[in-house]
Amino acid sequence: MKIAFSRRLFAMLLLGVSTLLVLPARAADEAADALIKRLSTEVLDNIKADKAIQSGDLSRIIALVDGKVMPNVNFQRMTAMAVGPTWRQATPEQQKHLQDEFKILLVRTYAGALTQVSDQTIAIKPMRAAAEDKEVVVRTEVKGRGDAIQLDYRLEKTPGEGAGWKIFNMNVLGVWLVETYRSQFAQEISAKGINGLITTLTERNKTNAKKG
Repeated sequence: MKIAFSRRLFAMLLLGVSTLLVLPARAADEAADALIKRLSTEVLDNIKADKAIQSGDLSRIIALVDGKVMPNVNFQRMTAMAVGPTWRQATPEQQKHLQDEFKILLVRTYAGALTQVSDQTIAIKPMRAAAEDKEVVVRTEVKGRGDAIQLDYRLEKTPGEGAGWKIFNMNVLGVWLVETYRSQFAQEISAKGINGLITTLTERNKTNAKKG
């Protein structure tokens, strides 16, 4: 299963996800676009100041992404959306296995591209949303060398303890991340079933671990 992203697009995708790298206590009343703007500034400063990331220390980058990014994403929803209708047919054990392996895949993917992020800046576009909306899209542009890159976030408002906005999908140059994986996963499930998808993800992660 190969991702049909170019190297440049891949780096932009990582930059978008990595805006969550330095997340202080999330304010429940902070607007989604304000959150993205604040985090974008913080993470760009953090990347530029982190010599280990700049030198390509993959283990450090993986630990950073795993510890800082993933806790601030609705990862269960992302996995369910990527797997599609088959998710509801999977047993709780299969769902957990899928989520675990998908998380490893994304963590290493993001970590592997993180060192490509250097001198970019992010411009937040005006957001149209009502105060009562529970899901919004924050549209941004990544500006650096060359043309500006479209980078959009789909966020949901989470209630209760830890209330605030969480990302559950991203759009890079018109391509939504979850839909990209869904197409790949659907082919795998059609050919090998849900256990086949789990096996493929597990084997791919093992291969990636050996490379890193």
